[in-house]
Amino acid sequence: MDSLKFAKMITEIVKTKKGFDIRILDLRKLSGGIADCFVICSADADRQVKAIADAVDDELNKKGIRCFHKEGFETLNWVLLDYFDVVVHVFRAEARSYYNLEKLWGDAPVIKIAEEK
Repeated sequence: MDSLKFAKMITEIVKTKKGFDIRILDLRKLSGGIADCFVICSADADRQVKAIADAVDDELNKKGIRCFHKEGFETLNWVLLDYFDVVVHVFRAEARSYYNLEKLWGDAPVIKIAEEK
């Protein structure tokens, strides 16, 4: 599957758990092999961070797609799910503004995902 399509599929899962400020950073021309795309989203509470990360992992597992590496489930401020070509970052809003991945990868094209009303 194309990495951008895969990233967009992940954003649909994120929306089911009310993740917000969802963006895809297209790193294909920048990252030097780190990943093709980042999916970045925010959550209001620890439980929501966990719910989003668990939903992404569970839904992709059902499709036979396994996560290579997971981090952040201990503190739930920033959970990272690494699917090789796409890395998912689920942040508490405060942590997202502190780490500011969008600025760090500021040269990457950004796709803002519309949130459901």
